[in-house]
Amino acid sequence: MAKSKVGKTVGSLGEYLKEQRVSASMSLRQLAEQAGVSNPYLSQIERGLRKPSAEVLQQIAKALRISAEQVYVRAGILSPHEHTGGSVELAILGDTQLTERQKRSLLDVYQSFLALNGRAVAAEPTEAAGNAADAAATPDTPDSADDADDADSADTPDVTDTKEN
Repeated sequence: MAKSKVGKTVGSLGEYLKEQRVSASMSLRQLAEQAGVSNPYLSQIERGLRKPSAEVLQQIAKALRISAEQVYVRAGILSPHEHTGGSVELAILGDTQLTERQKRSLLDVYQSFLALNGRAVAAEPTEAAGNAADAAATPDTPDSADDADDADSADTPDVTDTKEN
């Protein structure tokens, strides 16, 4: 009977975690206890049958005394070749107040911004840098009274346009 695996990344993650556990001379039961997960769940992760959350991966990495970032890369959560945004990604993944879905959404949005900025910089490096500097120098508040009047008029209907018959 063939085993159903969640995916190659998860399978290789499980193999990697098992290698790390064995090299640390830890039993499956010891690692499960130190990571705060059940023994069967950890076994399923190692066999590639389950995809653990970023929080569980962080707990396992801590128990194994290995880099959580490396585990995230193995899990396919972080890109191995883009370490420029690693601190932002790690902050998102390490935030205990966010759900797994929220973390994934934030990471997806962040990655899309990085990709968009990378294309803009590759297309026109000087113009993209100039636009970024202009955007940073421009405040989000109205600069003049005209801008403030425009903002106020958007909230109130223009009564001069209506005609009575």
